[in-house]
Amino acid sequence: MKKKNITGRMLALALVSSSLAATTSCTDDLDRVPKYDLSTATVYKDRAGYEAVAAKVYSGFAVTGGQGPDATTGDIQGIDQGTSDYIRQLWSAQELTTDEAVIQWGDPGVQDWHLMNWTPSGVLIRGLYSRILYEVTLCNGFLAEATDAKLSERGITGADADAVKAYRAEVRFLRALSYYHALDLYGNVPFATENDEIGGTTPPRQTNRAELFAYIESELKAIDGELLAPGQNRYGRADQAAAWTLLAKLYLNAQVYTGTARYNDCATYAKRIIDNGFYSLTPQYANLFRTNNNTSREIIFPIVYDGKNTQTYGGTTFLTHAAVAGTADANWNPARYGINGGWGGIRTTSSLWRQFPDTAADTRGKFVTGGQTLEIASLTTFSNGYVPIKFKNVSSTGVTGTDLTFVDTDFPMFRLADVYLMYAEAALRGGGDQNLALTYVNLVRTRAFKNTPAGNITAAQLTLDFLLNERSRELFWEATRRTDLIRYGRFTTSAYLWPWKGGVAAGRAVDNSRNLFPIPVADISVNPNLVQNPGYN
Repeated sequence: MKKKNITGRMLALALVSSSLAATTSCTDDLDRVPKYDLSTATVYKDRAGYEAVAAKVYSGFAVTGGQGPDATTGDIQGIDQGTSDYIRQLWSAQELTTDEAVIQWGDPGVQDWHLMNWTPSGVLIRGLYSRILYEVTLCNGFLAEATDAKLSERGITGADADAVKAYRAEVRFLRALSYYHALDLYGNVPFATENDEIGGTTPPRQTNRAELFAYIESELKAIDGELLAPGQNRYGRADQAAAWTLLAKLYLNAQVYTGTARYNDCATYAKRIIDNGFYSLTPQYANLFRTNNNTSREIIFPIVYDGKNTQTYGGTTFLTHAAVAGTADANWNPARYGINGGWGGIRTTSSLWRQFPDTAADTRGKFVTGGQTLEIASLTTFSNGYVPIKFKNVSSTGVTGTDLTFVDTDFPMFRLADVYLMYAEAALRGGGDQNLALTYVNLVRTRAFKNTPAGNITAAQLTLDFLLNERSRELFWEATRRTDLIRYGRFTTSAYLWPWKGGVAAGRAVDNSRNLFPIPVADISVNPNLVQNPGYN
């Protein structure tokens, strides 16, 4: 079992703390087991209480509730608990809507992603939205109780107070990350901070993209001096480099979000991470997606999974099982992936396959092709579409994970190769040094081509189109593709078509309103402050 930032004890405490919003009074009801009071005064009485809630905030990206993965409901109601996992939903919105992924299943709303016909009443549209805002609420709840005044009032001083303040900065980062996803996916969302009453009678106001962009930027800059230096925090917890990476992503997409380009700022923060020198490329690409990827110096910020302590049917459990056929045969052996069986769900389109001109030389271009067709005649037939080999429940040395159902592999939310490619794109768009950009791209490609210069490119070959394709080759199935295509003006338009885009086999353009997901109708119906995104009325 891997040593994580969330130990078994810490996770157990964190899951209990999720019910803080509903304070329970003490009674003599002997049928209630366990018997406890959960109030802010009880939970936040000492450093351990703050650590427990901070762990809950971190685990909110990984697990779905305190009742275990097989409970009928989790933190988010009205949606299958396994589906409600933060990473599974984020991945679906970022990948199933693009050329990089399709899915077999016919559950409500699942096929809507790729067909681009989602609606404001869709259960998955609402589930993703609710998961993001639930995470924001967890963060706000912690921060409201972690002020200097609250710590002083509770007699928490010295090293204990310093530890809580460190968590406070990290939780502000996690809130900024959640709000970044809200900004990117939904645009104009309800907005609240720790200064707003949780569960109050006044509905939260709606922010706009420019305002939310400025808020995220200001938060990340404000905590810069409070986060630990790159690589100095415990694995799985945020450091300065995590905040710098999020700023780089924010600036890379600034023109989409605000109408004003910020490529110089993107390059500045990307280079700050690179020049710091702590993070470095993992020598073998495949090892970034194995159970011991917690030893990688490339992963800047992971979402931590453990087969024993963070059990969920989302996250890397979903990404590993769903990419393996449901029936073992000559082409599919679940044991190779460290699991007890496949779910027969996710594959890719021929467009991703064609991004790799040399799958023998480029170590990233590994696909299961046996028994699979390259072209997709039916989205709901698993054998239609090649399957990329990405996540496994096996270590870099071939050791199977601690559990055959729940996967040990962490999800790399941010990693250095992405930072290199962000700098390169910012430079080509006028925000950095193009000679450095070429160097950084070739570092990524050298690793991909077995640590040889066989795949290196020249300055003339380094174009924006090349970089979009290189980002797909390097980062496929890591929840970046939709955002990249929007930035390039190719997500909704006819400038780039892929199989079944917009619901037809050859692909077609869709209305530009699809660059944002709709605000769920269920939220609009109860919050008079909300206005629907254009195109969904």
